[in-house]
Amino acid sequence: MRRRFSLTITDLLVGTFLVCLGAFFVYRVKVGLNYTWGWDSISQFIFRFDEKQGEWASGILMNGFYTTIRLSFWGIILSTVFGLVSGIAKTSDIQCIRWFATTYVETMRNLPPLVIIFIAYFFVADQLLAPFEIDDWAHSLSPEGQKFLSIFFAKPGYLTQFLAALMTLAIFEGAYITEIVRAGIESIHLGQWEASHALGLTGYQQMRHVILPQTFQRIMPPLAGQFISLIKDSSIVSVISIQELCFQGIELMTSTLHTIEIWTVVTVMYLTLTLPCSLLVDKLENRLNRSLR
Repeated sequence: MRRRFSLTITDLLVGTFLVCLGAFFVYRVKVGLNYTWGWDSISQFIFRFDEKQGEWASGILMNGFYTTIRLSFWGIILSTVFGLVSGIAKTSDIQCIRWFATTYVETMRNLPPLVIIFIAYFFVADQLLAPFEIDDWAHSLSPEGQKFLSIFFAKPGYLTQFLAALMTLAIFEGAYITEIVRAGIESIHLGQWEASHALGLTGYQQMRHVILPQTFQRIMPPLAGQFISLIKDSSIVSVISIQELCFQGIELMTSTLHTIEIWTVVTVMYLTLTLPCSLLVDKLENRLNRSLR
């Protein structure tokens, strides 16, 4: 049977309250702050018509939005690798490996994100990536190669900064994924280990074929939730001048003074990334719960 939805008095009261709250906010901005709205100039920062090329091109905010997507996509992959390796290390019988993984996790979890960003960025960019001259290599590529880098990573000249920010974000988020993986591995019943050992499987085969498949089934909801947090946390790299969505919003706010309009658009853009992920997490969690039942 389909569930029939009907509005109650409580729904009407809450809806009326929210409408009044929104109207009061607009009134205070207009009258209290003497704010002049400038929505007509915002669209050009999303998409604009390039008269020289004769076609529509991405605006500043949309370019920042694309950079956020790239950071989030590669950050999810890289942080998952870090978290998986470190999570397995935390359950290892070798004490020095376990201590190393624990030190990594506790350091990342007990320092402010901004401190981690500055330390890791300047170390990764100045000491690890700079000697490879990645930007010079990117400039030496063919136009097709440079276009490929621009689409999937960053434009030549910004590649070193992008990779440094990506590594920093992955290291930070990987610490939280480590704890999710560790908890998932430790939640597997001891009988699974004993049964797989009785079948003659090695430690690697036990982890690969028996433990990890069950672990991922259990940790998918919290892991997907951490991926959503990574998308939101990508905004902190704006402090090191990575031209993602939040950085572009700050730049536009400073130059146009259309504070509310800019941040409203930035908010909607972040929601277009995180809300679909949240809905997918809910569906995934319901499906896993049904399969477990």
